[in-house]
Amino acid sequence: MAYIVLVLAAFLFIALVSVLIARKIRTPYTTLLVLMGLALAAIPVAGLAGLTGFFANLANEQLFVGLVLPPILFESVMSIKASDFRAVYRQAFVMATVGVLISTLVVGVVLWKVVGFSPLVSFLFAALISPTDVATVLEIFARVNVPSRLATLVEMESVFNDPTGIAIFTVVLTSSAAATLQPVTAIATFTYILTGGILVGLGVAWGARWVQSMVSDAVTQVVLTLVAVYGSFAVASAIGASGLIAVAVTGLFYGNTVLLNIDSKKVGEMTREFWSIIAFVANAAAFFFIGVSTNIFLLATGLGALLVAYGVVVMARITSVYPIMSIMKAEGRETPSSWMNVSTLGGMRGALAIALVSAIPLAARQPVATLTFGVVMLSILLQGPLLGRYANRVFGHQETLKPDAPEKATPAPEGAPPSAEALSQKRERPDPDEL
Repeated sequence: MAYIVLVLAAFLFIALVSVLIARKIRTPYTTLLVLMGLALAAIPVAGLAGLTGFFANLANEQLFVGLVLPPILFESVMSIKASDFRAVYRQAFVMATVGVLISTLVVGVVLWKVVGFSPLVSFLFAALISPTDVATVLEIFARVNVPSRLATLVEMESVFNDPTGIAIFTVVLTSSAAATLQPVTAIATFTYILTGGILVGLGVAWGARWVQSMVSDAVTQVVLTLVAVYGSFAVASAIGASGLIAVAVTGLFYGNTVLLNIDSKKVGEMTREFWSIIAFVANAAAFFFIGVSTNIFLLATGLGALLVAYGVVVMARITSVYPIMSIMKAEGRETPSSWMNVSTLGGMRGALAIALVSAIPLAARQPVATLTFGVVMLSILLQGPLLGRYANRVFGHQETLKPDAPEKATPAPEGAPPSAEALSQKRERPDPDEL
């Protein structure tokens, strides 16, 4: 117990130092956490090895996804307006299904036929890396100045592509053992994972709304949200459905109904402030985890293959985003090219891909793990800053699909975690009648 407390205290100290330094040098604190994690993992000191080993064990035991990602997702999704969601959910769903499939095929075929990797390594890596990471996307959009519906589109895509990626990954693994592709299994797996997550999320949200009507004090309201978040994830995961989909549905429903029905404005604000703090800690854990999980010496030995793999992943993202967003319209209007650019840059990879590496058989794990860790690092360190600069330059006056209804946002200072006030300015409170 003392060991765990010491590790957590050390991590929180590192997160605090990262925020303070980030404010001085005007750099996102999450980037510093990744770099600090890399440095600590490379230093052969016994005490530091205990800290990095603790985070590595979270991935090996599949605890990371369940502990860290749900609060990050819930805190962001509960602020999404129902009208924004309805305007973009078709695009988000197609990009999260057809787009992920296109990306997987492009990455897998190019690495296999052009680069020369084995079919198993090529398609296992492609299945892992094609879905975008929810933690990475949400952290970036919490601080850059983008239209709320564009942010909703990219965020919802990163949530919906969870079951798609899992289904494709499962098919590749089972097909490698059976030596035959199983498309029927893929469709059935995807349908079950997605539908199960939606139903569990709706059920938990309705239950939370019923309990909320019987309580009024702030502490009970906050505890209720904790039960709803981790309860929805746990139930969905227990039945083999998507826990992240369940949390997203719970957050969307909860934010548009339960929080708006709270009589006391103070209770509602306290709930949002609480989740803002929890999301900051979870974000710090996610990015620090990425750093400590990456073996920089191993990546250096295969730098050429890593750069090629990253280039192929970016190319695959472009081939999936631009055609889909050009064909599909939001609110009957053409999608602006700037939205496509942001969606492409926002297609970063993160901790979820790293966590799934542990499910790969040992015989094929090492090459896939090396490529995965490297591409995740490059996507965060390269695309993150590019996305921030591009969005702030293009959306200075908040370009939207409704020019008569401009949206204004107050971005957080670069390097600092966003405040609850900034998040509330970024997205207006939804109409309780919209659901």
